[in-house]
Amino acid sequence: MADFDRLRNVLSRNQILVEVLHRARDVGLPGWYLAAGCVVQTVWNFLDGRAAAQGIKDYDLVYHDAADLGWDAEDRVIRAVATRCEDLPVEVEVRNEARVHLWYEAKFGIPCCPYASTEAAIDAFPAICSCVGVRLGDDGTWRFHAPHGLGDLFAMVVRPNPVLAPREVYETKAARWLTQWPRLRVLPWP
Repeated sequence: MADFDRLRNVLSRNQILVEVLHRARDVGLPGWYLAAGCVVQTVWNFLDGRAAAQGIKDYDLVYHDAADLGWDAEDRVIRAVATRCEDLPVEVEVRNEARVHLWYEAKFGIPCCPYASTEAAIDAFPAICSCVGVRLGDDGTWRFHAPHGLGDLFAMVVRPNPVLAPREVYETKAARWLTQWPRLRVLPWP
């Protein structure tokens, strides 16, 4: 629990992230989290002594709604969140993780089985350190999903998670991160 208290304290320093959390909670998406980049980069900024939101251009809001897998349903959510967050200086990227299997193979060249939940999607993110999601409960409590713990995240270790993402996706992401956080220790693809 101490690791999650530490994570909450660090993420609380990013006022944009906190504001997106509140707005996302109010939208009421099923199984939603802010995940991956905005969480990871806030922690790395803190560890590097930078401003919490420095260089974070987008905030990933993921959810799982299998009731309507059509593009129009997801697009309505994307537009609603964009309107709700239009005054923020960042883009909030919205993705219905229940739909990923419909387009993943065309984009990345390998099939993706349908995810049963947002947590299952987070578990398959390409780097262990980025398999982290945070959301606010209705009572305002912070809730986390981090299937691999937070050790790599706070140690600034980028370790491959070859559950789904191809090697190229991992290596491209790791190379991009190294340009901003040169202290990262990137482990090779197995």
